[in-house]
Amino acid sequence: MWPASGPITSPFGMRNNPVTHVFILHAGIDIGVATGTTVAAAAAGRVIVAGWDDGGCGNMIVIDHGGRLSTQYCHLSQIFVAVGQDVQRGQAIAASGSTGNSTGPHLHFGVRINGRPVDPMSYLR
Repeated sequence: MWPASGPITSPFGMRNNPVTHVFILHAGIDIGVATGTTVAAAAAGRVIVAGWDDGGCGNMIVIDHGGRLSTQYCHLSQIFVAVGQDVQRGQAIAASGSTGNSTGPHLHFGVRINGRPVDPMSYLR
């Protein structure tokens, strides 16, 4: 399920990073939402990261869904869950924001299989 409702402002794939101006893989999609918009878990799983990311994501959550599948939620203004917590599909896990390397409020949503980024559009319904 979609973690938030809004337009895709930047798709998965190679792009010029708007903050660093480096041509690099955008390892997820950006969903345009206002600061404070509820972010939901895309699927049931266990929270394995909940906190600040020095790599540019700002406040970030990563959920392990089993089967080597994980989802990532970045640039959050608030985090409602803790590491080790089990979450259900659709459960509110955070509020969107613009923390980290961000040009404005949005949700960066990523999907990884075996730790490798894949296009989230293949998993959203």
